[in-house]
Amino acid sequence: MSTPNTYDFHMDEMSVALSYVMMAQDGAAAPAAAVTPTQIEKEEETKTEVKEDNNKKDEEEIEGESKESHEEKLAHLKKEAEERLAKKEATQRTLVCIEVKPWDTEQDLMELWKKITTTITQDGLVWGENCKLVPVAFGIKKIQCTFTMGMSNSSDAVVEAIEALEDEVQSVEVTSMNML
Repeated sequence: MSTPNTYDFHMDEMSVALSYVMMAQDGAAAPAAAVTPTQIEKEEETKTEVKEDNNKKDEEEIEGESKESHEEKLAHLKKEAEERLAKKEATQRTLVCIEVKPWDTEQDLMELWKKITTTITQDGLVWGENCKLVPVAFGIKKIQCTFTMGMSNSSDAVVEAIEALEDEVQSVEVTSMNML
């Protein structure tokens, strides 16, 4: 009788087969040595130690940064946000169409319109080039005109300023508002 082959726990058949495949691909001369469980445990321990060291270094770097650099970054980000907002506000305009109703039928509406456009001025407020006279009833006409305003302007302030001309203006109504 022949003696049975002893089973080598360090190198099983699958490991041997894989080592020959690796040799064929890499052109290596000898089969790779089997890895023992203790070697695997040692490698895992070194990996965790390296990770812990890296984490400690990261924490030290974060703690090492001064509050000034953090505050400088915040100030820089705030400045950039304000610049973007200012740029957006500069390009964002609103087109407002209003109707101005006078008190009397004999009132010169073109003169009233010129008075409104010359006396009511604000930064960012641009009046339309002309107006339209629309009949209401019983010979009374109303003025339809437009203006554009920036984000810092208020259409309510413009309407109140026109209504302040109490002797000439009965009412003012905003008919439409469109963002440009």
